[in-house]
Amino acid sequence: MTERGTRNRQRQQERPSLQTERGNTTISDVVVSQVAGIAAQEVEGVQMGGGTADAVRGFWDSVTGGSGQARGVTVEVGQVECVVELTMAVQYGKSVPQIAEAVRRNVIDRVKNLVGLQATEVNITVTDVVFPQEGPELED
Repeated sequence: MTERGTRNRQRQQERPSLQTERGNTTISDVVVSQVAGIAAQEVEGVQMGGGTADAVRGFWDSVTGGSGQARGVTVEVGQVECVVELTMAVQYGKSVPQIAEAVRRNVIDRVKNLVGLQATEVNITVTDVVFPQEGPELED
């Protein structure tokens, strides 16, 4: 047996499988979308959705009772892999390439650790720049 084959088997044994001899686990697209959306928002300077699209989705979610966690996220989920598409706004003054790479790393890690799927692609579209929100001014 080759060293490469041994390493691949060890990796397969280390992570929990979604298909076992006791049964299969199916992860819903909605779950993957929510995990990816939350993971993206964990990066400082990111606002999922962004701009007009965010306002429309916010209104739609308030009407339908939808969850804002998956806002700006679409996924294609297979049995062991997934592709994640993110649409977001970045805070003004932050480096877009650095933010995008931090989001990509965090989404890949979270999806792998929490859902057990390998995110083979995390495609990011930055649609807006937002300014940091200041707290409300207090009146004397």
